[in-house]
Amino acid sequence: MVVFGAVVGLAMALLHGYLWWRLVRGTTRPGRTRRVLTAVTVVLAVLPTVAVVFRGQLPMAVATPLAWVAYSWLGLAFYLLLATMVTEPVRGALRLFRYSSAAADAGQADAERGIVSRRRLFALAAGAVGVGVAGTGAVLANSAPVVRRVPIRIPGLDPSLAGLRIVTFSDGHLSATYGGRRFERVVETVNAQRPDVVAIVGDLVDGEVDQLREDAAPLADLVSDQGVFFVTGNHEYFVDTAAWLRHLPTLGIDVLRNERVPIRRGSASFDLAGIDDRTAAASGVPGHGADLDAALDGRDDATALVLLAHQPVQVDQARAAGVDLQLSGHTHGGQLWPFDHAVRLDQPVVEGWSQQGDTQLYVTAGAGYWGPPMRVGARPEVTVVELQPGQPVRPPR
Repeated sequence: MVVFGAVVGLAMALLHGYLWWRLVRGTTRPGRTRRVLTAVTVVLAVLPTVAVVFRGQLPMAVATPLAWVAYSWLGLAFYLLLATMVTEPVRGALRLFRYSSAAADAGQADAERGIVSRRRLFALAAGAVGVGVAGTGAVLANSAPVVRRVPIRIPGLDPSLAGLRIVTFSDGHLSATYGGRRFERVVETVNAQRPDVVAIVGDLVDGEVDQLREDAAPLADLVSDQGVFFVTGNHEYFVDTAAWLRHLPTLGIDVLRNERVPIRRGSASFDLAGIDDRTAAASGVPGHGADLDAALDGRDDATALVLLAHQPVQVDQARAAGVDLQLSGHTHGGQLWPFDHAVRLDQPVVEGWSQQGDTQLYVTAGAGYWGPPMRVGARPEVTVVELQPGQPVRPPR
């Protein structure tokens, strides 16, 4: 935790140092205004570090307003950074003309006033862009999830199972800033799709059972013909994992830990398997770790197989094991553009359908958010996977 806090603190120092240099020092003269804005910048730089390092240790009455302010500012600061950096080439071009004859004729004092005025203009433009993008992202992140309908053909699927609906979502990230009515709306959206199976593919919580019991309560209202199933994500290992895995079954949720269950319609069936997150083995939680071999032990290879695995990168194991379809989350669809490009460095797919060898992979963009309560370029999503027999084809977008 000390090392993690140091890394977060360093990142905040670099981010806010640049913003201070461009938006405070560059637009003000020495004096009271600069001192006040400098102090505000220091406070804003410290807040996200405190919110991250001490999450779970503060009472919710303190953690909630702290998280809202800290993470909202962090998202805004990120887009202020991008908007300000875009102005750098223009600043450089203008700097070439800084000592033009016109500036010289105007005198040093007037030239300096002109420079400050231009910097203020750039700062206002960057501020308007940053606030506009972050504000739009905040509205989208807290809006109702979009419903994406994805028909997926599976060779060997019994025709009697055609049209069976697996309604899946991931990354609820119930926390100090997400839950309540917004999560109730996710549950209502899932139920409205009349699911045969509900699949929750990890990162459901970012807090302890005692803190989030009421926020998680709507899970008990999920309605499904064949059951509601859950697999762990990496964030389940940041909290008391065992406590959550005891609590979820009381809400009617079956936790799949390296195991499988048959999903039936009449005499036809397919196997639904679920494995632990890829970080589980290193989490220190006894007995946890992704084990696809254990989940598939003794199964009939002629039966269609759908796997729930939180991280898309786990498709490497799925492909080797002959899995027909893997459902994953984890990426948030990038959540804040352009982080989707960074996600591609670690995961094979950011969102949507892809073919990975003989295994199909669908990555849902997630229902909630982590960190800044914003989504830019990736709306919250509930996915309806409709199974059909036949050879795989790319689903319509």
